[in-house]
Amino acid sequence: MTNEETPQEEEKTLPEITFAELPERIKTAASNAGWDSLMPVQQKAIPYLMAQKDVMIQARTGSGKTGAFLLPMIERLRPNKKYCQALILVPTRELAKQVEKEAQTLCRDSGLETVAVYGGVGYGEQIAAFKRGAQIVVGTPGRVLDHLIKRSFNLNRLEMLIFDEADRMLSMGFYPDMKDVQSHIPNHAVNTCMFSATFPAHVMGAANEFMEKPDFISLSSDQVYVADTDHIVYNVPSMEKDRTLIRLIELENPHSAIIFCNTKQRVNYVTTILQRYGYDADQLSSDLSQNARERTLGRLRDGNLRFLVATDVAARGIDISKLSHVIQYEPPDDMEAYIHRAGRTGRAGATGIAMMLVYAVEKRQVKHIASRYEIEFEERDIPTEEEVAAVVAERAMNFLEAKLRERDKLQADRSKRFLPLAQQLIEAEDELPIITMLLDDYYQKAQHKFVPKPMEKKQGKPKKSSSNRRRRSSRRRRN
Repeated sequence: MTNEETPQEEEKTLPEITFAELPERIKTAASNAGWDSLMPVQQKAIPYLMAQKDVMIQARTGSGKTGAFLLPMIERLRPNKKYCQALILVPTRELAKQVEKEAQTLCRDSGLETVAVYGGVGYGEQIAAFKRGAQIVVGTPGRVLDHLIKRSFNLNRLEMLIFDEADRMLSMGFYPDMKDVQSHIPNHAVNTCMFSATFPAHVMGAANEFMEKPDFISLSSDQVYVADTDHIVYNVPSMEKDRTLIRLIELENPHSAIIFCNTKQRVNYVTTILQRYGYDADQLSSDLSQNARERTLGRLRDGNLRFLVATDVAARGIDISKLSHVIQYEPPDDMEAYIHRAGRTGRAGATGIAMMLVYAVEKRQVKHIASRYEIEFEERDIPTEEEVAAVVAERAMNFLEAKLRERDKLQADRSKRFLPLAQQLIEAEDELPIITMLLDDYYQKAQHKFVPKPMEKKQGKPKKSSSNRRRRSSRRRRN
């Protein structure tokens, strides 16, 4: 990331707001939810949304961020105008339902109507809500795009756009759909906010595409923005590190990562596991010549290699600014090596994630590292197969819906030849392996093909689109 892309602290931060200072309509809404005070993310974020300022907000699930963007809507949106005024994009159908439920509670006395739109269910109820004039639309990018293409509703008079859990949205493969939704957003100024637990380089790149010079708020400290790394420890049952690694990669879906091992033998083993699972992975160890090392690192820097498995020979003196994850397959033999390993992510103004897989017998090493370097590790249990399967299934559904949107009428008609076979496969339980095989093969191809990522700015200022010029012009007129 270049210096001009690195977020800078605002010269003057907007003051936080207290519950007592809220407008009466917002107080009433908060009371509907049983709130008599504001959480830190709400105190910091609400002034920005009330001032109609574009902002990126680093906040985790459970921090109160949903209220941070819903409460200002109650003051800003007009219940007598029966069209979409606020669009909230979320990564999963479950989050869409959760946000809708909270919105219905908060908006109970405001006259505002909310609808959740997501795939895997029929269109009827969603279209009916659009016809009633729902002012707040919460949805996954894919299903929202379906409705926009079908002209079930439009964004012509949109006033607020919220990206909730943007890092997860990108990890679910929604970036192309997000860009397509953006093409339906009007040229007039739309107040845009992005909430994310972390801000690795690709999330910050997305923010630069969807917002004009956004401000930054971090819940990590009192500063407006803090570049940092999350240090996470996963407690792994004996002999299950290889399975755990695959589950975490499936769940996190990192854009790029270095996976550290202590020995060349372990590097070779992990690389083989990843490659056999279908991932683009290569290895780096002292066995390679200097030229071979440079070629491998060049692929990683250029975005042509997703996973690099390495010994500590790769931990020092390597600067790869857009690395979102570092995964330590095992604690290092040398405590200082942890700092060098983890330091490969969270660079150049971005946030990063450093994960470590730990057996029970290795916990003492982690305690020594934490004590020596004053690192607060977040301990997590490994995800279950069911949790991973649910995420993979939703991601696969996103891919399938996107593929369906690409088909023209001739291709759609051609597909009808297989309707009887599809029905037969659905009804015959013994044929389920065929369906799962087809889904798995398609998912692997879709997941591991080249997917466009948020644009990376080159040196110098890129040309602005006429749409962006009109947006800025409109903003100046409004101000």
